Amino acid sequence: MSDASARPGRAATLRGMAWMALAGFLFCLLNAIARRLAQELDPFQTQFLRYLAGLVVLLPFMLRTGLLAWRPHDIRGQAWRGAVHTAGLLLWFWALPHVPLADMTAIGFTGPIFIMAGAVVFLGEPMVRARWIAAGIGFLGVMVVVTPQFTGSGEGFWSLVMLASAPLFAASFLITKALTRRDRPEVIVAWQAITVALFTLPFALPSWTWPSAEQWGWFLLTGLLGSAGHWCLTEAFRIADMSATQPVKFIDMIWAAALGWLVFSDVPAATTFAGAAIIFAATTWIARREARRR
Repeated sequence: MSDASARPGRAATLRGMAWMALAGFLFCLLNAIARRLAQELDPFQTQFLRYLAGLVVLLPFMLRTGLLAWRPHDIRGQAWRGAVHTAGLLLWFWALPHVPLADMTAIGFTGPIFIMAGAVVFLGEPMVRARWIAAGIGFLGVMVVVTPQFTGSGEGFWSLVMLASAPLFAASFLITKALTRRDRPEVIVAWQAITVALFTLPFALPSWTWPSAEQWGWFLLTGLLGSAGHWCLTEAFRIADMSATQPVKFIDMIWAAALGWLVFSDVPAATTFAGAAIIFAATTWIARREARRR
C-alpha cells in the first residue's frame, strides 16, 4: 500500500480533530473542577481522591470482564510508571490552586517538547537539529508566559513548580509507550489509577479533611471526565494523523480562558496568549516536519 493510500481521508481527519477538541474541553473541565477542589481541600488529598475516583469509574468494567483480564504483563514497569507520574502530579497539584487555567494550559503545551528530548536521551532516537530548534522556541514561549508573573507576589514561583512537572509527565509517557508493547491501553489506564492512588495516599493523610457529599460528587465527576477525555484522545490518534490533530490543541486555550473567567474570575494576560501561541507554533511545526520525514 502506498503512503498516499495509507493516509486517513479528509472525513477521518475531521473526525479526529473533533475528538481532539472534545478531549481538550473535557480536560479543561476536569482541571477547573480539580482546581476548585484543591482550593477547598488539601491539594495532595485532592490528587489522591481524583485518581481513586478514576479507579471507581473503571471498577465496574474490571469486575464485568474479570480481574485476571486486567493483570499486567509488566507489573514492575507499571509501578515505575505510577511512581514517576505521581512525582509529576505532586508538583502539579501543589501548584494547581495558584495558577490560572489559561497559564496552566499554556505550560502544558511544553509536554511534546520534553517528550521529544526524552526520546533522544532515553530511547536512543537520533538528535535532529530541528527538534532542538523547536525545543528552544518552546522554552521561549514558556518564558513569555511566566516571566511577567515575577512581581514578588509568588505567582511566578507556582508557574515554575507546574513547569517542573512537565518533564516528569513526559517520562511517564515514554514509559507508557514501552508498556503498550505488552499491555492493553485500558490495563495501563487502570494500573495508573491504582498505583497513583497508592503512592499519593501517604501525602494525602497528614492534612486529611473528610469531603462533603457534594465534594464526593465532584470527585466522581473528575473520574468520569478523566476517563472520557483519555478515550477521546485515543480515538483522535487512532483515526487521524497525530500531526493533523495538534493544531486543534490550541482551542484548549479558549476553553481554559473561558472557564477561568466564568469560575474563578481569571482574566488571562496578553502574554499568556502570546506565549501559548509561540509554544503551539513550535510544537505544531516539529510535529508536521516529523510527519513529512516519516
